[in-house]
Amino acid sequence: MSATVTMLSRRLIHRASQLKVLSRFSSSSANPVTPIPPSPSPVANQAPNYPTTWTTSQRPRAVAQSGPRFEQTVLELQPNPLSAMEMINNEPIRVVHGRKAVCDGGGGPLGHPKIFINLDKPGARPCGYCGLRFEQAPHDH
Repeated sequence: MSATVTMLSRRLIHRASQLKVLSRFSSSSANPVTPIPPSPSPVANQAPNYPTTWTTSQRPRAVAQSGPRFEQTVLELQPNPLSAMEMINNEPIRVVHGRKAVCDGGGGPLGHPKIFINLDKPGARPCGYCGLRFEQAPHDH
């Protein structure tokens, strides 16, 4: 039993001396460590067709793709998807001759559930699934 205690106490003393050496190195003011400034990254759009972020919780592309996960990644070779919001905004408004529009996302099984959009109020009304906009055709009385 005493041999085991002696062996454990020797290990603890050895560990303590190692920690003292490490703490001396880390608290030494003789060699101050100067942080390396990050290399200036080129200004990149959030998406090729949208220049800025579109929500408050989204980080800019240059900041979002930093850190250890991306340190060996050539960002110029990574895919840069188009902004879906801008693509939907470029879609023309569908004019409907009636009080309700029907949207199923198009594409058959690749669409979304069929919904009916009320067009009684003036102005364009978006589909809640895909964002396509519908408007009632103006009519003369």
